[in-house]
Amino acid sequence: MSGRQSGRPTLEQVAARAGVGRGTVSRVINGSPRVSEQTRTAVARAVAELGYVPNQAARALAGSRTDAIALVIPEAEARLFAEPYFLDLIRGVSAELADGDKQLLLTLVRSEQERQRFEQYLAAQRVDGVLLASVHGGDPLPDRVRGLGLPVVMNGRRTEAEPVPYVDSDNIGAGRAAVAHLVARGRSRIATVTGPLDMYVARARLGGYRAGLTEAGLPPDEGLVSTGDFTEEGGRRATRELLDRRPDLDAVFAASDVMAAGARGALREAGRRVPEDVALVGVDDSPVARLMDPPLTSVRQPIEEMGRTMARMLLRDIAATGPEEPRRHVLPTELIVREST
Repeated sequence: MSGRQSGRPTLEQVAARAGVGRGTVSRVINGSPRVSEQTRTAVARAVAELGYVPNQAARALAGSRTDAIALVIPEAEARLFAEPYFLDLIRGVSAELADGDKQLLLTLVRSEQERQRFEQYLAAQRVDGVLLASVHGGDPLPDRVRGLGLPVVMNGRRTEAEPVPYVDSDNIGAGRAAVAHLVARGRSRIATVTGPLDMYVARARLGGYRAGLTEAGLPPDEGLVSTGDFTEEGGRRATRELLDRRPDLDAVFAASDVMAAGARGALREAGRRVPEDVALVGVDDSPVARLMDPPLTSVRQPIEEMGRTMARMLLRDIAATGPEEPRRHVLPTELIVREST
């Protein structure tokens, strides 16, 4: 009795018959070398038994590429266009993809409904790979993208033991460098405004801040720690809370330049001079830092280069040629000293 069945067989049926995932079948059909010979044989047998013929309308399943890359940012438009960080990241990604003749698809995912729609879009094989930025801890999207068999690279990571390929900067070193500089300037009551602590980047910068205090022989003081959200208003609110709790603070390390701008506003409202009364340090070395009054000392991270590196990793993964590239890249940071300290 023939193993074939009535109706046009689907990719999902081939995957079920072969005992593998849908993405694995897609890779076999596309001739990817990143599949074991045993798996390739199982898929080929399932294709033959079911009489599966790739749908010519599904380009990726017919052996061609879409030449499109999705850059996913799970943030609202207001934050995307207000923060120089994202613009620099997009610039780096776009430049690298242009060199590789790839089209960039910028996608904002702000709700579970939008996440589900995006996953359906990916399942239709409309992009060759996915770049993810500003991912919060516990976000399942990176794992779901991998489950669809698509290459994915993250900007940053969710945890220290992140299994998905990523490009990050030395966020712990950023916090340590900021505190060491403030201590060298004679400051001893150093506060910090963190990012949202469900993000690894915020926890890492807080960890660097604490390590810097320990290295300087300063006792930890949780009254000098306030949580922000990487927005200017969040930085303003967190700094007001710090001033209410510890009016004697003499320095603030804000985990982003945008929050440092909010901190500067709160300090001014309270009649505190920068740097005479309170020294101020941010992170990113963005245009915000250079345009502040006074200009802001900031820890520079190579944002545009992170974007380029992410895109380069993804393109190599899509091509799947040559030896496998490192799955984790951590780029160095650098303290840029200006008049705010």
